[in-house]
Amino acid sequence: MARNQYAVIGLGRFGTSIARRLHEAGQEVLGIDISEERVESAEPYVTDSAIADASEEKALTALGITNFDCVIVAIGDDIQSSILTAMLLKNLGIEKIIAKATSKRHGQVLETIGVNWVIYPERDMGERVANQLLSPNMLNYIELSKEYNIEEVLLPKKMIGKSLKELDIRAKFRVSVIAILRSSIDIIVSPSPDELLQPDDILVTIGNRNDLAKFASLE
Repeated sequence: MARNQYAVIGLGRFGTSIARRLHEAGQEVLGIDISEERVESAEPYVTDSAIADASEEKALTALGITNFDCVIVAIGDDIQSSILTAMLLKNLGIEKIIAKATSKRHGQVLETIGVNWVIYPERDMGERVANQLLSPNMLNYIELSKEYNIEEVLLPKKMIGKSLKELDIRAKFRVSVIAILRSSIDIIVSPSPDELLQPDDILVTIGNRNDLAKFASLE
């Protein structure tokens, strides 16, 4: 994995969780927050940290923010500060900006500014919980668009011991298997049609959300 530089602005629970995961993956992470207490709490999970008001251009330039590959604006309930920070980052030429939105209107403003990826943590978590309740075999998913997902689906019992060619999943369910997760360390990318499926295999699938939901509900 390439080593990149990330800046996380806002070290509440959401921002700290992102910083921690990136740091654990060996990435360089700068954590920024206006609160000294939050900065101190996040220090074990970042490479460097700074107490600063990110809605001030001088503060951002002093931190060398333009040197970072990606900046995540994880500011909590202060919508004004979130928007001002995103605007400053865009004006400073940051190529990849990710920002947390607390409402649809907030997200629309961020998108208008030019934020590359707007995240709605509460909405997304709610949808994830509901989807997993409706499709217990669906373990994880990535939303590609409003209609298409990539989903990890626990192999239905009736498919154990059969080959992908024999099951003809794409034709029968309009879902494509792009990888197989076999044990915690083995992954088969672009599996052969003759690959025999084993107990506890997890299928990485791509397709329309409705088709995926039907496939994930199989027993």
